[in-house]
Amino acid sequence: MAGEVTGIQAESEIPFYQPQRGEVELFDYAWRNQLPLLLKGPTGCGKTRFIEHMAARLGRPLYTVACHDDLTAADLVGRHLIGDGETYWNDGPLTRAVRGGAICYLDEVVEARKDTTVVLHPLSDNRRILPIERTGEILHAPPEFMLVVSYNPGYQNLLKGMKPSTRQRFVSLRFDFPPPELERDIVVRETAVAPEMAEQLVALGQSLRALKDHDLEESASTRLLIYTARLIRDGFDTIEACRAALIEPLTDDEPTVDALMEVVHARFGK
Repeated sequence: MAGEVTGIQAESEIPFYQPQRGEVELFDYAWRNQLPLLLKGPTGCGKTRFIEHMAARLGRPLYTVACHDDLTAADLVGRHLIGDGETYWNDGPLTRAVRGGAICYLDEVVEARKDTTVVLHPLSDNRRILPIERTGEILHAPPEFMLVVSYNPGYQNLLKGMKPSTRQRFVSLRFDFPPPELERDIVVRETAVAPEMAEQLVALGQSLRALKDHDLEESASTRLLIYTARLIRDGFDTIEACRAALIEPLTDDEPTVDALMEVVHARFGK
């Protein structure tokens, strides 16, 4: 069953997150007012880290579900299982989040089947209920419960866009990659790499992002810059670190890899 549970964290264990545009304040207001939240933005720009940070700040358990084509409503809500010669009900991550007043985060929600997202509707309006048809229960979400979903509108095609009837149930927050100075600070904070190297990597990332609409389906993410910096910090060759952690994850096309590696060589002068 899909679903990763993150327990309550102490303040010293709050995952690092660098705010950009008032998103922390908006999340606080949405949570206090029992409003569902939709995060929109490219892969690897910090959406998941932001949710982990906010859940820890608020002292709430976090249930994260990575959505995919085969995700069913039962994967979210729960199902009957057989064990020790008897049938018993097993809550899914969404149900556990509602019962426990947790934050439930559905990552890339548009990847889930359309009939799956329908179960979110009564939770994302003023009713805030979760009907469980197979047990006859109707769960009323406590004030502490919050539903958060995310998707990448620049990557999804028309067949996988979010329906307006669903999108308009959420307060929306748009994410993007940080400005260069802030992204450099994030890379340094996450990896302890030298600031000069972080600045070079961020400049490389900026150059690669300029090619997104021409040769690449996805942009060079902050996450990939962090992976690259960790390899370099540990002594791995700079060019090969860029190839393995930044360029190869962006494309399977060998001529495109070769072209992107020329950008890397131009940046690092090797």
